[in-house]
Amino acid sequence: MTPPQRQRRYPSQPPAPEPAAVGERRNPERMFVVGGDGGDRANLDLVTLIVARADPPPSATPEQTALLRLCTAPLSVAELSAYLSLPFSVVTVVLTQMLADELVEAHKPLVRQSVADRSLLEAVMHGLQKL
Repeated sequence: MTPPQRQRRYPSQPPAPEPAAVGERRNPERMFVVGGDGGDRANLDLVTLIVARADPPPSATPEQTALLRLCTAPLSVAELSAYLSLPFSVVTVVLTQMLADELVEAHKPLVRQSVADRSLLEAVMHGLQKL
């Protein structure tokens, strides 16, 4: 009886990838991983609101389809990133393409006044006094 051959823990050469069998499918790389034209990205913040303008077209990627289904109501880019479990940078790449294709709209968040309106404060004060 021959003893089993010991294998090195750190082989000197990495094993060669096995060729795919005929008809066997490999997991395709997503388009944002492969890279696109390498152009400029849209100027999107974490709090930029995204709203869908159209239903997902048949040619949409899975990420674009998921984004369009989530954005029936306005959602921030940070929320989309969290819901899809994708990094912010990946979501901005996908959204840049969708903005170019006019599938979504981007809205900057409303900037509130630094000091509240006096009439609003008085209305709140009178409402609290009536309690």
